[in-house]
Amino acid sequence: MNLKLRLTILSFLQFFVWGAWLITMANFWFGTKHWDGAQFGAVFGTMGIASIFMPTITGIIADRWVNAERIFSALQIMYGLVLFFLPHTENPDSFYYVMLVAMCFYMPTIALANSISYTVLKNSNLDVVKDFPPIRVWGTIGFIVAMWVTNLTGNKATEGQFYIGGAAAVLLGMYALTLPKCPPQKLIDKNAPLFEQLGLNAFKLFGNYKMALFFGFSMLLGAALQLTNAYGDVFLSEFSHFPKYADSFVVQRSTIVMSISQVSETLFILAIPFFLKRYGIKKVMLISMFAWVLRFGFFAYGTPDGYGVSLIILSCIVYGMAFDFFNISGSLFVETTTDKKIRSSAQGLFMMMTNGFGAYFGSNIAGWAIDKFFTHKFTNAAELSSYLDTTPDNQSFLDILKNTFNAAVNADGTLSSAVMLRDWPNIWLAFAAYALVLAILFAFLFKHKHDPKDVANVNH
Repeated sequence: MNLKLRLTILSFLQFFVWGAWLITMANFWFGTKHWDGAQFGAVFGTMGIASIFMPTITGIIADRWVNAERIFSALQIMYGLVLFFLPHTENPDSFYYVMLVAMCFYMPTIALANSISYTVLKNSNLDVVKDFPPIRVWGTIGFIVAMWVTNLTGNKATEGQFYIGGAAAVLLGMYALTLPKCPPQKLIDKNAPLFEQLGLNAFKLFGNYKMALFFGFSMLLGAALQLTNAYGDVFLSEFSHFPKYADSFVVQRSTIVMSISQVSETLFILAIPFFLKRYGIKKVMLISMFAWVLRFGFFAYGTPDGYGVSLIILSCIVYGMAFDFFNISGSLFVETTTDKKIRSSAQGLFMMMTNGFGAYFGSNIAGWAIDKFFTHKFTNAAELSSYLDTTPDNQSFLDILKNTFNAAVNADGTLSSAVMLRDWPNIWLAFAAYALVLAILFAFLFKHKHDPKDVANVNH
């Protein structure tokens, strides 16, 4: 089999096993289990916790002792087995700890997959800069395909999403063993100080005001990066509570609608070199921040019918700019402003601040804030029906009460059990305001002069 095709399959499956449940897990959590939002924020934060330390540990092992493809294989198989067990947990606490174990196995494989591809391409005398991006883009396609499979098979709110991801992960783990060997490079002197062996010397960058400011903003923006992954699909799905929207395409195929975001991501990757060369790193990062404002703002006013559908689609389109522009321009900033001896560690630090601390704090704080300030409790049928733009005697409304909330209308008009609804328009507006404040502060506080030479060789 062609070498590039083999690596393409690796990239496709690497993100397929994540996309099968990442966007739809909220539907399982809220819609099937009926667990609360604060706990869900903590569960989504497990990716951040795992990203803080697991990539470093596995990277040291791959650099010093064990072939990268073997570590990758073992981690993917264990990740898959944990996913099989995950939906059988009895309560939010046990779900949290099992998910944490799953993320400790999965998150380091993202870097390992890249490392394997780089090594194989270099050993085959191929151009990494030219040949890797077309391979990596199939990872995003794999994520999209997984979302579609989960939605079209009717598993977006069931345990089936975890079985799909788990089966694919075990398959990927076995497939990895057929790839060309990637032995340890052993580039780190075994007598070097432990601080250096662990890549911790990159933390010295915090002593530089400009770098410390950049990493601080990376963490704060990282808090926003996962919010739409965590809540986007359940936001669209919960329009089903409104009788007039219950049967709309947006509700029934919410995961497919959300996949437009990933399609946009693949397209905006191609536009990055133009924007970087024309506007420079700082302006591209600023464009990303304002794109996040639009992402959240469009969601705030989006609905499953008429003009509102256009806003939802626009939100998904602008996501590609919001996500790609900061991640890639930020990575380039690190690449062009740090010493080559600590460059890899500095890149790891950038990822740790965004996908680690940023994702962890963002998920937890968002979950708490949604429960505390943006969740409405209804005990009266008239008030609830008015909120849902219907009437208390509407049959669809009564069916939704019974089937979704396990509630009924008492003779006096009260509900047999309280109904909790999230106020999505104001949730998204709060997120938009947060992104806007970040953008304004970044524009004034972060000083960086555009140098065309920094991006002269950017090809992806």
